[in-house]
Amino acid sequence: MSETITDTPAAQQHRAAPRPDRPLWTVLLRWAVALAVLLVLLYVPLIATRPWLRTGEYAMIGAVGAIGLTLLSGQAGQLSLAHGFFLLTGGVGYVVLTAPTGRSELGFGLPPILGLVGAVALSALLGLAFAPVSGRLRGIYLGVASLSLVFIGLYLGQSLSSLAGTTSRGRDPVPFSIFGIGFGDPEPGKPVFQLLGVPLTATERLWYLFLALTVIAAVLATAAVRGRPGRAWRAVRDNEAAASVLGVSVVRAKAGAFAVSSGYAGLAGAMTVLWFGLLKPDESEYGTYGINVSIAFLAMIIVGGLGSVLGAVIGAVLVFGLPLALPILTSGSSLLSGTGGGAITPIILTQFIYGAAIIAVVMFEPGGLAAIGRRLGTLLSRRGREG
Repeated sequence: MSETITDTPAAQQHRAAPRPDRPLWTVLLRWAVALAVLLVLLYVPLIATRPWLRTGEYAMIGAVGAIGLTLLSGQAGQLSLAHGFFLLTGGVGYVVLTAPTGRSELGFGLPPILGLVGAVALSALLGLAFAPVSGRLRGIYLGVASLSLVFIGLYLGQSLSSLAGTTSRGRDPVPFSIFGIGFGDPEPGKPVFQLLGVPLTATERLWYLFLALTVIAAVLATAAVRGRPGRAWRAVRDNEAAASVLGVSVVRAKAGAFAVSSGYAGLAGAMTVLWFGLLKPDESEYGTYGINVSIAFLAMIIVGGLGSVLGAVIGAVLVFGLPLALPILTSGSSLLSGTGGGAITPIILTQFIYGAAIIAVVMFEPGGLAAIGRRLGTLLSRRGREG
């Protein structure tokens, strides 16, 4: 049976029906807003301080991972709590593939760009290897099964020191570079490249690298959602029996969605290693690649709106960006500076904020922030037509 969605008379009639044209001004407004946001993000490293740049970079890591998860959970309807595991595989993949050969720790000495692509491919292949499970389980059962991968990653990360290093030392990644342009600290004695009179240190250059990766990830995800893969995923999500009748291979669609989501998580894992400048396996299940980060990614897509690429980005800014932004905003004040068991720290306050946001979304707007944005866009478009 073909894997493509076949045309039925009802589908042909629906596609043949003319869609109401959007006013030209709304289309131009969307492109203008997108261009303005991109220009602002390109200009940010020239005016922002290092703490703010680091905060934005970490939020972009979350955005890439959240985009992958929203494709899996929002578009394909599969619950996964394994994102922490695939972040670890992406980080390990990049470090191992780019590390010099001939050392006690495993390394292949590949160029960083190939190491990055290889880390994404490795994570996607491991996600595809989970297909026999993801293709046959649904809902909470799939979530629990995927959660087991986090504990497997925890064990392997601590046991295989030749791959991930030791829990006390970890491994240093090779700084990313492409076409002779390095994104790590410049070598001593070499001049620092300047843009509009502002020296671009490692932090500024890493911002531009992460911004490029995030934009590419968002564009590819949007194309997938609007194309044939997205239609197949949504068909499986809405009704597996009907999707099978229409010619969609349910098992392959689920496996493909899991592989794509895992690849995105692997890219986020490689970005995490570059951001920290260190690959260090977790010493507990609540570390950088553990249960907490998997739940945080799930919170991002719920708050932002399941299935929405833009919503995943906004959710990442809230969940990953806010804990780092609050200490900067409250620096020098007594607010959130307490210590002790009962103190309210920025991280604890952030957990309260996005916990409350999840409750509000579930109770009042299941579509998340993306649904609110769509309603506002529809309202403005309607007023434009009436005007």
